[in-house]
Amino acid sequence: MNKLNYFFLLCCSLLLFVSCGKQPEPRHPVEQKSGSFLFNASIEKNKKINKQEETYIKELIEADSIREYHLSKSGFWYYYVTKDSTNGQSPDVGDRIKFEYNLSDINGNEILSTEDIGEQIYHVDQSNQELISGIREGLKLMHVGETVTFLFPSYKAFGYYGYEGYIGPNTPLQSTITLNSIEKSKPKTDYEKE
Repeated sequence: MNKLNYFFLLCCSLLLFVSCGKQPEPRHPVEQKSGSFLFNASIEKNKKINKQEETYIKELIEADSIREYHLSKSGFWYYYVTKDSTNGQSPDVGDRIKFEYNLSDINGNEILSTEDIGEQIYHVDQSNQELISGIREGLKLMHVGETVTFLFPSYKAFGYYGYEGYIGPNTPLQSTITLNSIEKSKPKTDYEKE
């Protein structure tokens, strides 16, 4: 091996050794911006909207001396139009149910009628059907043959986005639902569970 090759090999080895010995340093942004201000402002705005809606719904309930309202664990109110205390069956996860409902503004002015919407078929908590969370949760409180009117704050309805030109953003709603039937889901066999 001649001196030139030896020198070249020594330089490459030295360069490789030096470049591998130093750990890369993380790069830091020149200017840091935080989205926490906007996030916190959004939270405060939503809390204010929720409080206003809750206050208004409570005022409506207090003004109604005819009906007995119930508060759900999910944060909406409801009253029975038709109650069936003899039928103990209510929907469970996976059950196939048929129901009808309408949508009204919080004061009861109808937006979409039962006829507009038609009878719905829904697999409880397993369907991709576009139902607002309030309706999905309300159905689980019902028994076959019952009709219940629900009062939903906007976060249990269509929230910030509203609905296709029918319902504006942050709009609390009423919905009267009739549960027509429940087809209980069959328990899975050991073979189907695998």
